[in-house]
Amino acid sequence: MCLAKLKTFLDNEHVKYVRIIHSPAYTAQETAEAARLAGREVAKTVMVKLDGQMAMAVLPGNRKVILEDLRDATGATEAKFATEKEFKDLFPGCETGAMPPFGNLFDMKVYVSAGLTEHADIAFNAGSHAELVKLAYKDYERLVQPTVCRFST
Repeated sequence: MCLAKLKTFLDNEHVKYVRIIHSPAYTAQETAEAARLAGREVAKTVMVKLDGQMAMAVLPGNRKVILEDLRDATGATEAKFATEKEFKDLFPGCETGAMPPFGNLFDMKVYVSAGLTEHADIAFNAGSHAELVKLAYKDYERLVQPTVCRFST
């Protein structure tokens, strides 16, 4: 369901993309290695709660979210990491932790680390721990319209 929803959306928007099948991997760095990509080339989606509202923080796989910086960049009073229990049911058909960074498909805001905008392409989990989708960053930005800010190290 999750990949089908994403694929339908991308196809309807006439976006060119590549699906990359790889051996199962559960961290961004393992995923990059399995897909034979550099860690900075694979975007990871970290679920956060900003003033109690669920949101996606999307950043290069070799970086970490700095909650204080995200809070300041978004103007939130409180920023914290969401637990799997809090978000797993928000992504029907997706394996927990493998949701694609398309908050617009799940009715939530998306914050992208400025570091991702420096690359021509973005690759990310497509609902599974064994498959990535890779597409032009400009297409991702056009479709998702994320807020770009600095919140990672």
